[in-house]
Amino acid sequence: MESIAVWFTNTLGQYVSEEIVIFIISMIPILELRGGLIAAKLLNVSLLKAIPICIIGNIIPIPFILLFIRQILKWLGKTKLFHGMVQWLENKAMSKSDRIRQWEFWGLALFVGIPLPGTGAWTGSLIAALLEIDIKKAVVAELVGIAMATVIMSIVSYGLLGILIG
Repeated sequence: MESIAVWFTNTLGQYVSEEIVIFIISMIPILELRGGLIAAKLLNVSLLKAIPICIIGNIIPIPFILLFIRQILKWLGKTKLFHGMVQWLENKAMSKSDRIRQWEFWGLALFVGIPLPGTGAWTGSLIAALLEIDIKKAVVAELVGIAMATVIMSIVSYGLLGILIG
């Protein structure tokens, strides 16, 4: 993830401010808040400035995914061009859904909050939508997860990473 964050930082950083780079990275699937905080550290943006930018960037896609992804996937799944991709995406998301299905709120919060490959708000929102978890419960669980991820990644990015690159 660090190498992807570095690439985005170097590429976007030529055209927009550091804050916009961090914000955009925080909105991108896979990178999300985790990548945003890594980028912020690489750009020497203070942690107190980076956290709200990353959180807002990570939160913005959640309601759109929860509200519209099932309809979008249904529509795309009817086309020859995207049918295979939709099947793969749904299968991939649902393969990670066992703990969420079992513990619902806390399963979703932990899934979003523990920074492992393939976890985060994007995938959590997709799984919550596919499992038809109540939207209010899903949003609150994901906010709790984002708060957890913020604490963990702040320590990793500004603590451990800060020691390595500082």
